Amino acid sequence: MATLLRSKLSNVATSVSHKSQAKMSGMFARMGFQAATDEEAVGFAHCDDLDMEHRQGLQMDILKSEGGEESAETPLEGDIHYQRDGTGPLPPSASKEACSELSGQGKPKITAWEAGWNVTNAIQGMFVLGLPYAILHGGYLGLFLIIFAAVVCCYTGKILIACLYEENEDGEIVRVRDSYVDIANACCAPRFPTLGGRIVNVAQIIELVMTCILYVVVSGNLMYNSFPNLPVSQKSWSIIATAVLLPCAFLKNLKAVSKFSLLCTLAHFVINILVIAYCLSRARDWAWDKVKFYIDVKKFPISIGIIVFSYTSQIFLPSLEGNMQNPKEFHCMMNWTHIAACILKGLFALVAYLTWADETKEVITDNLPSTIRAVVNIFLVAKALLSYPLPFFAAVEVLERSLFQDGNRAFFPNCYGGDGRLKSWGLTLRCALVVFTLLMAIYVPHFALLMGLTGSLTGAGLCFLLPSLFHLKLLWRKLLWHHVFFDVAIFVIGGICSVSGFIHSLEGLIEAFRTNAED
Repeated sequence: MATLLRSKLSNVATSVSHKSQAKMSGMFARMGFQAATDEEAVGFAHCDDLDMEHRQGLQMDILKSEGGEESAETPLEGDIHYQRDGTGPLPPSASKEACSELSGQGKPKITAWEAGWNVTNAIQGMFVLGLPYAILHGGYLGLFLIIFAAVVCCYTGKILIACLYEENEDGEIVRVRDSYVDIANACCAPRFPTLGGRIVNVAQIIELVMTCILYVVVSGNLMYNSFPNLPVSQKSWSIIATAVLLPCAFLKNLKAVSKFSLLCTLAHFVINILVIAYCLSRARDWAWDKVKFYIDVKKFPISIGIIVFSYTSQIFLPSLEGNMQNPKEFHCMMNWTHIAACILKGLFALVAYLTWADETKEVITDNLPSTIRAVVNIFLVAKALLSYPLPFFAAVEVLERSLFQDGNRAFFPNCYGGDGRLKSWGLTLRCALVVFTLLMAIYVPHFALLMGLTGSLTGAGLCFLLPSLFHLKLLWRKLLWHHVFFDVAIFVIGGICSVSGFIHSLEGLIEAFRTNAED
C-alpha cells in the first residue's frame, strides 16, 4: 500500500513537473521562439504525452493546486498545442493581458546601445565594399545620395514604428501591431486582410535570397582575385564556397553561427580601417579632378540601388523596437546610427574612389596590392560564408511558414513530422535553395548589378515606398501637412528611383547572362 501511495505521489509530481515544462513551452511558442534541437522538440512532445496520460486520472488534484477549476476546463497552451513555429491556438480563457504579461517575463529586453549595435550591423555590413563603385558612376551626386538615403531611411524607419501604435479609448498611445506584416495587413483590411502581408513576405524572401546569392558571388570574386595564378576560375571558387555552405540546409537554429557574428563584425570594421589607412597613405596621389559633377545616365541608376541596399534594415525594426527596454529611445537610436553610417560610408566611398579613380572595381578590395589583398580577402570570404546562414535561415523560415505551416491556408503539406523532425522532401527543398543561389552566382557573377537590382526592387520598396504609403493610409487623419508632404515626396522619388534602377540593372543582368551563356 505504501509503495502504491509513493508511486502515485511520484506520478503526481512528475505530471506537475511535465505540466510546468509544457506551460513554459507554450509561453515560448507564443513569443515566437522555436525548439533549439530535435532532442528538445521530442522532450516537449514527451511532456505532452505524459501530461495527457496523468491528467485523465489526476486532473482535478493537480489543477486545483495550480489555479482552480477554471483552468481545468480548457487545455493549457503548450500542453497539446505546441508547434514548431509557435502558431498553436490560444486557450479560450487566456486573455491578451495574460499573454503579454507572460511574454514580458520571458523576453530579455535590450538597451538602446544594443539595439543600435544591431542596426549598425545591418547597415554597415560588407556591402559597403560596393559604394566606391557607386561614386565612380555618380560622382558628387553619389555622395549626396549616400547622405540622402541615410536621412530617408532613418525617417521611414521612424514612421514605420509609428504605424505599430494607435490611440485607445482613454487617449493613450498603445502598441496594437507587432511586425511589418501586421502593418501591411492592417492597410489592406477589410477587403484583402492578408494581401499586404503576402506582398511584404515576397519582398522579404526576394531580398534574403538575393543577399545569399551576393555572399556566394563575393566569395567567388574575392578568392579568384586573391589567387589569380591558380588554375581555378571564379565559377569554380563559387562552387567550392557553396559546397562549404551546403550544411546550412540542415540548420535547426542559429546558435552555433551566432557565436561568430560578433567576431565577424569586428573583423569587418578592422578591414574597413585597413582599407582607409592604405588609402590615406596615398593621399598625395588622390585624383580630386576625377570626381565628377555629371553622372553616367546608363549606370548611375544601378548606383542608386547599391546605395539603397546598403541601408536596408526596416524589415526587422518592429521586432527590435518591441524588445527595447525603453522604446522611447528608439528615435534617438535611429538618429545616431544613421548619422554614423552616413559619415563612415561617405568617407569610405570617397577616400577609396580618390585612391583608384577610374580603376575602381566592383569590390574595392580587389584594388589592393597583391601583398595584402589575399589576407584581407580571405577574412572577407570567411565573413561572407559565416554571414550566409543568417539570411538563408530567415528565408527558409518565411517560406516554410507561408507555404507549409499556415494551417488550412498552406499551399503544401507540412514539411515537419509529428515529432518535429524535418521530412526528407523538406530537406531536399532546402538543398535546392542552396543550389539555386549557386546557379545564380555562376550565371550572373556581377556583384554590383545584383546589388543594384536588389536595392532597386526590394530595398526601395521596403525602405521608401511601403513605409510612406502605410503611414499615409493608417495615420493620415493625424498627420501634419509637412509629414504628408514628406511621405508623398518619398513615395514619388522612391518610385522613380526604384523603376529606373530596376530597369537598368535588369538590362545589365540580361546582357551578362547572355554573355555567360555564350561562353
